[in-house]
Amino acid sequence: MIVSHEHKFIFLKTKKTAGTAIEAALSALCGPEDVITPYRAESEEDRQGRLPQNYRIEHPLKPKRPLWRRLLRRPERYYHRSVGFYEHMPAHLVRAYVGEEVWRSYFKFAFDRNPWDRQISWYFYKTKSKATRPSFERFMASRRRAFVDNHEIYMDDGALAVDFLGRYESLDADLAKALAMAGVEKRLAVPKANVTPDKGERKDYRSYYTSKTEALVADWYAPEIKLLGYGF
Repeated sequence: MIVSHEHKFIFLKTKKTAGTAIEAALSALCGPEDVITPYRAESEEDRQGRLPQNYRIEHPLKPKRPLWRRLLRRPERYYHRSVGFYEHMPAHLVRAYVGEEVWRSYFKFAFDRNPWDRQISWYFYKTKSKATRPSFERFMASRRRAFVDNHEIYMDDGALAVDFLGRYESLDADLAKALAMAGVEKRLAVPKANVTPDKGERKDYRSYYTSKTEALVADWYAPEIKLLGYGF
């Protein structure tokens, strides 16, 4: 995620919505005081501007490092919420960290994606290290493993917390629109970044579903389906 004091905008990074690519592009706009969080596992080489900076902070709401890491004197993981600002940080916590004046006066935006399509991307991402992938239906049997908490990132107490929610399906146009609304005149090219390899297995997302798993997605992601009008 990014907090740009230079341009007075906040970008909330959701999952499987080209968030890493958007962040890579937005880094070209950032100044020395802006917050840029690190990627969790990907290379930083695709950044078009500044590298991660200013994400370690102290705040009363910031959780402590896990006790076992402190006892073993293990280093603090940069993607853990105990560092301060972190990659997929929810709106309510960003608001608490930046304060009401910044939160209310800065332009805030995020992106989401058709949940049925996004779920297949998440399935490939979460099973990429498996020698043999479990079936999609088996993967979906565990909500804890399969749930993508995107609407919890850009919503707060059941309401939309950002000024603009773009669509992955119209990424370039919606990013240009968001930046224009934030008062940024420069148009950015979004690079390819953090693309999960699928070993040639990827098909039309609808072909993976049964009526049961289709209904699960409809139930899990009702908030974003209602907000953006997505359908199977």
